[in-house]
Amino acid sequence: MKVSIIGGGGLVGSCAGYALQCGGVVSDIDLIDVAGDLCRGQALDLLHGASIAADQRIRATDYAMSIPESDFICITAGLRRKPDESRLDLINRNVELFLNILREVKGAGPKPSAIVLVVSNPVDVLTYLATKQLGLPSGQVIGLGTQLDSARFRSLIADALKLPPTQVTATILGEHGDSMVPIWSAAQAAGMPLDKFPGWTSATADALFAKTRGSGAEVIKLKGGAGFAVGLAIREVVHAVALDRKRILPVASLVSGTYGMRDVCISVPTVVGRRGVEAQLEIELWPKELSGLQHSGQVLRETIDLVLKANPNAAKAGAPIGVGAAPPARPNAPVRVTMGGGNGSGPASRSKVTISGQGGNL
Repeated sequence: MKVSIIGGGGLVGSCAGYALQCGGVVSDIDLIDVAGDLCRGQALDLLHGASIAADQRIRATDYAMSIPESDFICITAGLRRKPDESRLDLINRNVELFLNILREVKGAGPKPSAIVLVVSNPVDVLTYLATKQLGLPSGQVIGLGTQLDSARFRSLIADALKLPPTQVTATILGEHGDSMVPIWSAAQAAGMPLDKFPGWTSATADALFAKTRGSGAEVIKLKGGAGFAVGLAIREVVHAVALDRKRILPVASLVSGTYGMRDVCISVPTVVGRRGVEAQLEIELWPKELSGLQHSGQVLRETIDLVLKANPNAAKAGAPIGVGAAPPARPNAPVRVTMGGGNGSGPASRSKVTISGQGGNL
């Protein structure tokens, strides 16, 4: 699989390239950036390590040379968030830049089967614009969403409990920003419900979520921006597509009824495979989690409306890419997964599992 990284000269793009190089799965890594010398320097640095890492082709290039051949297009370019600035405050500064990138991508002629991953912030809003502008089936446009937030969440929980990080299972859904929602109902440590783990308290939970939600701003303040962790988060999505892993990831994509939300790109449990979004799962949530998720969707929808009002060009839908190209299988309705009979105030009993809806190939 050939991957193009737009913004490959920057911190996020170059860290994504390095993570993909260390992963050794993709065959080609192309870096694209308006900062030509920086981009060439990053590509050269990666190339110097190729004999140690994997047999991959790595180069700095441009849209015209890379996009038509790319199977996976990762957009990381964008203006950085200031320490005290919310991700949604970035919208007025980043939308025009992002629209220009989308015009470059579409003008270069991407494959009808290409998968696009949006990483630039505010990621949920920009993923929506990419879905509408690029002319690709909506399942082929993914936002990194709360993938990074969930990784931070798990790592911080593991650190607090002195557990190996890979033994913690926890997810954040909703907006990649202030209205994100921790899904405590499904959180586990070493296979045990997290709220029954020795030493766990509601105060611990509140403190860890607050720390997770503030992690982005903290990293910006300390080192200028996130790099390593987001690079690994990107790699997990790329590998899920490249290897057709059908991984369930908290990434953003266009929802059409999932958890009662429509016409917004937001992170829900999503099956990711070679065709991009293979299915969106409706895992049963506690009532307060569901209401929080729906509120998050409303926040994003209101922001999208403001963006479309302020940027008329963003409201124009792009023409489909590829004549006669068939879209990937997408669920006509979300796959609903009901687990046990919880009362909404604690983990549900897991003695009963009910699955309904059309979910494509799982």
